[in-house]
Amino acid sequence: MIEQSNLARPRSDAEGHWRKDCMPDSPKLAVVITCYNYESFVERAIKSVLDQGRNDCEIVVVDDGSTDGSWEVITRCGIAAYRITNSGQRIACLFGLDQTRAPFVLFLDADDELKPGALNTIIDQLDSGVAKLQFPLTRIDADGNAIGGSLTSLKTFRSRDDLARQVIKTGNYKTPTTSGNVFRRDLCELLREADYDIAVDGVILFAAPLMGDIVSLSQELGCYRIHGRNDSGLGRLPDARGLTHDLDRYLARMEHLQKIIRRLGLDQEPFNPRDTFYFRERKLFLDIASGQRPRLASLLALIPKLLAEPYSLKNKIAMTALYTLASVLPNDRGKVLLAYRLKTGDRTALGLAREIIGRRPPFHA
Repeated sequence: MIEQSNLARPRSDAEGHWRKDCMPDSPKLAVVITCYNYESFVERAIKSVLDQGRNDCEIVVVDDGSTDGSWEVITRCGIAAYRITNSGQRIACLFGLDQTRAPFVLFLDADDELKPGALNTIIDQLDSGVAKLQFPLTRIDADGNAIGGSLTSLKTFRSRDDLARQVIKTGNYKTPTTSGNVFRRDLCELLREADYDIAVDGVILFAAPLMGDIVSLSQELGCYRIHGRNDSGLGRLPDARGLTHDLDRYLARMEHLQKIIRRLGLDQEPFNPRDTFYFRERKLFLDIASGQRPRLASLLALIPKLLAEPYSLKNKIAMTALYTLASVLPNDRGKVLLAYRLKTGDRTALGLAREIIGRRPPFHA
């Protein structure tokens, strides 16, 4: 079932107010907001786009079958909006993509926001050679208050070949979560093949350097909201079921990525996804979350992968200590350490020590 709001697509008039009677003639960027039961936040996300004052941007909101009051909130915002049967983020984003024409797309989560002036900065950096633009997100709480540093710190650069080689070798590079990325439209088309995935921040992130330049900005242009209903890694104790799902999804994404590498005619020897840093780290976490004592061989195989990652020497030492302690301490304390590793934001040696000494795991862990 698809329900469309009775409002036409918006455009700003000469005074910068958004009109409902037409859409941009030559849109440069489309912002697709997908929402599932985010009644409390979706209006803020929409307003953060409308307040940019750009008359060359499309905005489409897709309500993915919300059961709360999200649809009522969305329809009073005066923008192009559609309500579909609940299908998951990927399908909702693809539906929104099909309602737009711009050459670049930003998939903005309904609980996130753009900062003032963000679209001016983004659009100035876009050209046909760009496959993806990325920027950090400031962490905010449910009320919009900043709660620390950026979710993922980034450097400013424009690159393709170096990142492409890194992806072909490891399947990975440093990239923010969904709302911190702008994708070229042809890259988004790969999502139609990703029927194994419910999310959009998967294969297109890693395929991007294979299809064009990556523009990375160090300026925080958006906000990532941390609240009780998102999957933000707030230091919750890891569970075996969730980690198993993460590993299965990772392997499916990497299999898809390798098909794309072959399709593009790149002859380099493909990487083994089971021998990557991400897989070995999450496998160690899964052993601990399952109540098992990790094998020494697993720990020793993980360390060289960590050393090859683009972390500082200080961070590598701290992470090595964390892996070692989590493997040898009692299981409940090991889970606490993993929760600290998986949380968002700043992690320090002092914070790690406090977790070891002071935090008590829940009785039901």
